[in-house]
Order: sequence, then C-alpha cells, then structure tokens
Amino acid sequence: MRILNWLSVNYIEISGTITGLVYLYFSIRQNILLWLFGILNAGLYIYVFFSSRLYADMSLQVYYLVVSLYGWYHWVFGSKNNDTHELPVSRLIWKQAVILFFIFIILFISLYFILKKYTDSPVPTGDSFATALSIVATWMLARKILEHWLVWIVVDAFCMGLFYYKDLYPTVFLYFVFTVMAFTGYFQWKKTISSYE
Repeated sequence: MRILNWLSVNYIEISGTITGLVYLYFSIRQNILLWLFGILNAGLYIYVFFSSRLYADMSLQVYYLVVSLYGWYHWVFGSKNNDTHELPVSRLIWKQAVILFFIFIILFISLYFILKKYTDSPVPTGDSFATALSIVATWMLARKILEHWLVWIVVDAFCMGLFYYKDLYPTVFLYFVFTVMAFTGYFQWKKTISSYE
C-alpha cells in the first residue's frame, strides 16, 4: 500500500525517468527517435523541477524542447558529404572547445546571478553549474560531437548528488544510469568515426 501511494504521488517523475532511459538508449544507438523521447522527457521534467524549485534545471528542459527540434533536423539534413545527408560523428576541435568553455562560464555566472537574486532556489550554485554544462553538452549532441559524452559524465555524476539532496530518488537512479551509459555511448560513437573517414 505504501508503494502504491508513493507511485501515485511520483508518477510524473517516474514517467520522466522511463522516457529518459529510452532517450538514452536511442542516443547511444544514434537513432533519430532520441529526439522524440527527449521532447517527452523535457515536458515531464519541466513539472518535476518546477515543483522542486530547481528553476535553472526547469528552464533547461525548455531549452531541451527547442534543441530537440534543432537536433532532429540537423541529424537528418546536417551533412552534404554523404549519400544519405545524415550527419556523421565528429571530434571536438580546440577552437570549439575554447568557445564552448567561455559560453559555459558566461551561462554559469548569469544563471547563478538570476537564481541567487530573483528566486528561492536552495542550490543556486549547483543548479547553475549543471544547467550551464548541460546546455553546452546538448548543443554538442545536436552537432554529433563525440566528446559530448565526456561532458555528460561530469554533469550526470554531479546531478546525482544534487537530486539526492532534493529527495528526487527516481531521478537519482536515472542519472546514475546516465552516468554509466555515457561511458558506453562514448565508446560506441567512437567506433563509428572510422566508418565515416
């Protein structure tokens, strides 16, 4: 009875966890359906994070909705170098890395300032860090840059602690799986680079 009661209270978060796992599976497989499940996952977690007062993470889900449409389009039509026009996996170059690092710093400082000054967020530093780094990683995913998996390892491991602090236990489990599977994704994607070269 206690379990049924807990499920009835947390069904949106549990649904978000399930769609997140499906999203991760399709992401590792480089299947275009990842973007559909990304949209569903983002919609569910907008509610979850709003309810938990994780406002930067909630705003990040809105970004995920938009970037999922961009990623979907870019994965299908992003390359003119092969017969299918499908975007190949690429490596991060130094110029991109430097630009992305500065974007991360600007986002982190901006988000921290907004959360600290204008919201009742109990974890403005952690929320800002995870959100800023996630924005960078999601853009890298949309461009099919291999190293996005390395960024996700950092974000997902960090978020496990953040969500544990906020008592979001199904989400802690989801991010544990994300962390472990990000290693798998990295090595799976790395194998495919040679097939495009």
